[in-house]
Amino acid sequence: MPSLCRDCLHAFEEGDRCPECGRPRIISHPELFDLSIAHMDCDAFYASVEKRDDPTLRDKPVIIGGGRRGVVSTACYIARIRGVRSAMPMFQALKLCPDAVVVRGHMDRYVEASREIRALMDDLTPVVEPLSLDEAFMDLSGTARLHGAPPAVMLARLVRDMETALGLSGSIGLSHNKFLAKVASDLDKPRGFSVIGKSETVDFLRPKPVSLIWGVGQTTKAALEKAGIRTFEDLHRWEKEDLVARFGGMGERLWHLARGEDYRRVSNNAPVKSISNETTFGDDTSDVDILDGHIWRLAEHVADRAKAKDMAGRVIQLKAKQADHRILTKRTTLDSPTQIADRIYRTARALFDQLGDKGPYRLIGVGLSHLGPADGADTGGDLLDPQSGVRAEAERATDRIRARFGQDAIVKGRALR
Repeated sequence: MPSLCRDCLHAFEEGDRCPECGRPRIISHPELFDLSIAHMDCDAFYASVEKRDDPTLRDKPVIIGGGRRGVVSTACYIARIRGVRSAMPMFQALKLCPDAVVVRGHMDRYVEASREIRALMDDLTPVVEPLSLDEAFMDLSGTARLHGAPPAVMLARLVRDMETALGLSGSIGLSHNKFLAKVASDLDKPRGFSVIGKSETVDFLRPKPVSLIWGVGQTTKAALEKAGIRTFEDLHRWEKEDLVARFGGMGERLWHLARGEDYRRVSNNAPVKSISNETTFGDDTSDVDILDGHIWRLAEHVADRAKAKDMAGRVIQLKAKQADHRILTKRTTLDSPTQIADRIYRTARALFDQLGDKGPYRLIGVGLSHLGPADGADTGGDLLDPQSGVRAEAERATDRIRARFGQDAIVKGRALR
């Protein structure tokens, strides 16, 4: 069986250890050197950047997030072993992991690290489709002649170079389409390399829960369970027409994915249509102060991503999920595009006020869409809000200070809620 040493990149027939370097980090699969669609997902990216930049944190549990009334943005694997999860209230995370080091995060560092990783991926193939700062699809079809090695070898080299040159680790999923490549990258984290071949696809998926499908959240999962669909094997019992009649366009997608079929191409020029961020609470809440703090942090995250992409948007959306999983949305179109957190927050907070007293809520989200280049955004002021220009300039000054002295150099009081 084709095998590859992930340390020295030596290819050989199957064995427990590499015959070249003697190490045991081996990946073996019958189709290892025949597949070319990959998904790379960094391991606990934000926390890993913090540990790389501050070696004293290396062996400590690290949580990225706000104060005790904030929420966990992400956590390193040491903290995850203790039960800490993204979007968990900080007070709950600290109960599970009282010795954790809480870091507010440094978006400028994460953006720079992401750019460095992207440069390494671009060296492998011109067809890279980023999903976020820390993950991307790659299509390495036809690159074997260029590199003198099959895609699997080059992907192993990629994550090895990430560790040696950048001090960051990632996990690789390799398969014959995007859906399965993304599934594979989650199978063996951290520092994983997993393969799902064509011949094993149906048997691999058959016993798996349908929640494995990207985009199947709690609401869709509940609807599928109501129809008696919990696993891919359950999906196989349905005719395509019946799934479409029951679930609309989603039904056809489910029918194809149940068979491991995904015809989407990896695209390096797919336009970014929207930027959004949301958080799910450990406990449903109606506390307006807590919800206001979340709306501010979400607005900051959306603004940070818009600034990193040098984009601005005209439409702001608020999403809220009630305790019974009903989703409420409000949106408004601005007179001019924005990438400023203050403006996104104030608009989203006004949309939240329009919801009225419909809590408690289990999820809140903020989005920015109708995106375009940021040139000229947030420069004209607002006749109805004369201070908006002043606040926008203050935010840009804050960004410059944080870029120079770190994300904690200036912290708004509402971020501590």
